[in-house]
Amino acid sequence: MIKKPLVTAIGAVATAATLAISSTAMADGPRRIDVASVFATNNFLGAGAQYMAKEINTASDGKISFRVYEPGDLVPPFEVFNAVSTGAVDAGWDWMGYWAGTIPLLNLYGALPFGPTPEAFASWMWSGGGTEYIQKAYDQYNIKVLPCFVSPQETGGFYNKEINSIKDFDGLRFRISGLGARVLNKFGASTQLIPGGEIYLALERGRIDGAEFSVPQVDEVMGFDDITKYYYFPGWHQSASWFSLIINKNVWNKYSEKQQQQFETACRSTLAWSMTEAPPQQMKALARMQAKSDIQVRRFNDETLTALEAAWKEVVAEEMAQNPQFKEAYESLIAHAKLIEEWYELQELK
Repeated sequence: MIKKPLVTAIGAVATAATLAISSTAMADGPRRIDVASVFATNNFLGAGAQYMAKEINTASDGKISFRVYEPGDLVPPFEVFNAVSTGAVDAGWDWMGYWAGTIPLLNLYGALPFGPTPEAFASWMWSGGGTEYIQKAYDQYNIKVLPCFVSPQETGGFYNKEINSIKDFDGLRFRISGLGARVLNKFGASTQLIPGGEIYLALERGRIDGAEFSVPQVDEVMGFDDITKYYYFPGWHQSASWFSLIINKNVWNKYSEKQQQQFETACRSTLAWSMTEAPPQQMKALARMQAKSDIQVRRFNDETLTALEAAWKEVVAEEMAQNPQFKEAYESLIAHAKLIEEWYELQELK
């Protein structure tokens, strides 16, 4: 047996180690990602992007960081999806419902009237196939989607006129998103989708008579209570709202499998934060608004809610007939939520 010189052997080991290190480095994706946020980071919705940034930095041991840009700094809010799809922007932080014009299935995720609770929706999203449905739809746009944030049920919105019956929606100029707009259209409302940063001005100048946007914690920052008279509940049109990190797939594919798992870990952590942080904050925000303004908190009466729900059943039947993907996902969600509801009913103590 011929022994190799020690120097040669050491050199071979060193070369192998160098190649291994080089290979690992090549497998690592970009250290910094530019994230175009649809929401200002001074409110709860935009703060989710900042929280996600902190979590991915921790999960990756400092090897991945986000630079979160305010709305409009990189691209206009409603252009974020297209910018990520084309690679003009690395990533975006969004509300899924904004892209329902491109992917109708997202109506289900963004704003589903009379839908399941956020807890049931989150269970379906990560354990019932919900993520798979949307990823399949996003694939054709070269986007990786990570559903990382869910907000509680929204409010019924701010109004400058009382809503005493379903007839009061007739002729109402109202800012609303998603399938709820189609419900109100059946009662003669003129609905508009206006970016969050433009709603205050639209209300102040009388372009609209009312608007829904989010939960009290967010609405308080927006200042809507200063220029409207009534704040209605419940948020029948949006039982849970999904927000996500979307990443251009060319960027996503540069990351190793381990790093991609780190993104998912940070995403799930952010989801848990959103679900535990938000609920108690809503009543505190509501109390602050009532203390500083003349806003009157009202509840839609039972007759109005019954009429809205009946119209919703028509809208969802129409949507399922037109969109097989929506039908499949909606039926999957409702079946999953029913299992959760039955479990809690079985465990009721009273």
